[in-house]
Amino acid sequence: MPNLFQRRSLFQLAGAAALLRARIAGAQQQRPASRRRLGSGSNPEPFPALDRRSTVALIGGPDRRKNVYQALLAIDQDLRPKLRAKKYVVIKPNNVNMVNQLASTHADALRGILDYLDGRVKGPVVIAEAAAGDTRTGFENFHYTTLPGEYKRLGVKLIDLNQEAKFERIALLDTDLHITPVRLAARLFDPEAFVISSAMLKCHNTVIASLSIKNLVLGAPLHYAPGETPHWNEKRKYHVGLRQMHYNMLLTAQRLAPTWGASVIDGFEGMEGNGPNSGTPVPSHLAIASLDFVAADRIGVEAMGINPDWLGYAKYCCDLGLGQYDRAHIDIVGAKLEDLTKKYRLHPDIELELKWQGPMTEVPFNLGWTHPLDPSRSA
Repeated sequence: MPNLFQRRSLFQLAGAAALLRARIAGAQQQRPASRRRLGSGSNPEPFPALDRRSTVALIGGPDRRKNVYQALLAIDQDLRPKLRAKKYVVIKPNNVNMVNQLASTHADALRGILDYLDGRVKGPVVIAEAAAGDTRTGFENFHYTTLPGEYKRLGVKLIDLNQEAKFERIALLDTDLHITPVRLAARLFDPEAFVISSAMLKCHNTVIASLSIKNLVLGAPLHYAPGETPHWNEKRKYHVGLRQMHYNMLLTAQRLAPTWGASVIDGFEGMEGNGPNSGTPVPSHLAIASLDFVAADRIGVEAMGINPDWLGYAKYCCDLGLGQYDRAHIDIVGAKLEDLTKKYRLHPDIELELKWQGPMTEVPFNLGWTHPLDPSRSA
């Protein structure tokens, strides 16, 4: 992978603004003046609709591993050509907690992905994570360490991205709305890699729900390697304000999107309430797969009975053309969504989380790392 892991400063704010200006200009040229809607001010509607259609596979059943496999098989016709164009596969699990299996990707979900890949790619396949804690501890506790022996033909390897310590930089907004650099795992930017997000259905303490986009966006920031001092953690740079977090997630998704391969959401047992770490289980018994991460998250959040308009970061991704979030342009194959939908109990701070939607009348407050009303209370 030549030149992949060079350390570079890639400040994306100017790029994001340029993309927005280009899309706005294109929309104004294509849309008659009489159809331009005005917002609260005098500016034309800034985000034209994304017209392309996306396909999402939705599978229900009593076997987690089989559900995941069948979901990928349902999009095989579109998925296989994309796989052939890459040299290897990166599977990014969600290990936000090193001891609570409900909060982290199950080994059987990874087996479902590997079952699909076996015979379709030559490998290698890398299971790579920059966990919130000690990545290797999570690999061992959740029995990922048995997978290389089970799938020898795929050449499966387990990689701790924090220990690999190769990164690229982008710029985020901090608490004071100043730009700040953040280090993201370079492997997730590799143009030769087909990146699969192995996510779950989880309620969240800051951005309402955590699915495939958030798995990659908040999995990419690195922290100190095992044994390294002093300790540092780039993930904290996202928890700098309720509104900034949605925007910072967008900036990160925009940079990662060129290497996004497929989204896999294991909803066999989702998490409601105090997610993403300490919620309670919901037996949804489903799996979702799509080449469109944004569309997959739209169907996933609906399966949780959550208003899709509440996920600011997912809507932003659609606005910038990273994927389809408009339900009218998403085709579901497999099960009927209404047959698998369950109403998830939301995080206790949901009313505060939803304040990102309204006018900014408060000093920016934070959710996730500290409680907004009591700075001494940890999340």
